[in-house]
Amino acid sequence: MQIHSKLPEVSTTIFTVMSSLAVEHNAVNLGQGFPDFMMSEKLIALVNDAMKNGFNQYAHMNGLPLLREKLAEKVEKLYQTKINSDKQITVTPGGTYAIYTALTTVLQPGDEVIVFEPAYDSYIPNIEINGAKPILISLQYPDYSIPWDEVKTKVTERTRMIMINSPHNPTGAVLSENDIEELRSIVTNTNILILSDEVYEHLIFDDIKHQSILLYPDLLERSFVCFSFGKTYHCTGWKLGYCISSSSLMKEYRKVHQFNCFSCDTPKQVALTEYLKNEEAYLSLGSFIQTKRDFFRELMKATPFKLIPSHGSYFECYSYADFSNENDFDLAVRLTKEKGIATIPLSSFYKNKTDNKVLRFCFAKKEETLQKAVLKLIKLK
Repeated sequence: MQIHSKLPEVSTTIFTVMSSLAVEHNAVNLGQGFPDFMMSEKLIALVNDAMKNGFNQYAHMNGLPLLREKLAEKVEKLYQTKINSDKQITVTPGGTYAIYTALTTVLQPGDEVIVFEPAYDSYIPNIEINGAKPILISLQYPDYSIPWDEVKTKVTERTRMIMINSPHNPTGAVLSENDIEELRSIVTNTNILILSDEVYEHLIFDDIKHQSILLYPDLLERSFVCFSFGKTYHCTGWKLGYCISSSSLMKEYRKVHQFNCFSCDTPKQVALTEYLKNEEAYLSLGSFIQTKRDFFRELMKATPFKLIPSHGSYFECYSYADFSNENDFDLAVRLTKEKGIATIPLSSFYKNKTDNKVLRFCFAKKEETLQKAVLKLIKLK
């Protein structure tokens, strides 16, 4: 049997490719973004208690009501914005799902969506599968800042949405207040929506303030803001997240959500409701992960790679242009096979495979893992 593929250009993700290679060659995996250290034992115990106490049936379609209330309280404390937990928050099976659902809620065939590259690999397929067109704009290398003058030239009457991501995956770049003002100047008095991917909300470093869309009520009215419990609590395999939007947009969002997922994992939602009371768990996350970034930076000074600074996320990028002319995919494969360390080539985050001779490393690992990995790079030529 044959079908007409909705994603004819899509193959296996680079994360699966490199992780499979890492397993095959017993390589240290600094490619895919997941911690190799334990999550909170307290949170694990809370999930166990929830199951033992009978919280094993369907939760509310929009998410456990008390969990949504706790999230609204958190938003008000962090961003001084009042959120209606009943009308503006939906719990989702992960941040990627939250993004897909937002796009599917609003996009019609022929719509245009401005996407900044390098981009998380789900963005473009999510747009295309909905019959819309991604309008690709390259972030300015090497600091990966947004070229706002170019954005203004790419806005047309068909522009339906602008997608932003801060802290940024794959580069670790973060948005500034000026970026938000530039965004506001473009969308004001238009029907352009915003999708803000903020799954690394608490993984921000160097005393930089996270410029969440939640800080700006006027922008929130036209936005879908997506988050991840997995990134916040070191449990990426839980695949739990949530989306916050205006009441009117969320009403439409839930129409799609109810027929695609309907309900998310109940015992984990019960556990998170209780664990959110521990504010220190997420408030201290930035400094905890920054310590790992700084440790990794020091180790990498002994290698021929050149740092491209990250200010957030699990990731930091490094240039190898000074010592190799290989394309980044070939180098990433060679490092995995010959040196026993898996990375991600940054060209994989561009639709046209733009190659600036950059690899992405995940530093959200145990110190011994990072040491073992960098030892394999020190004698690299």
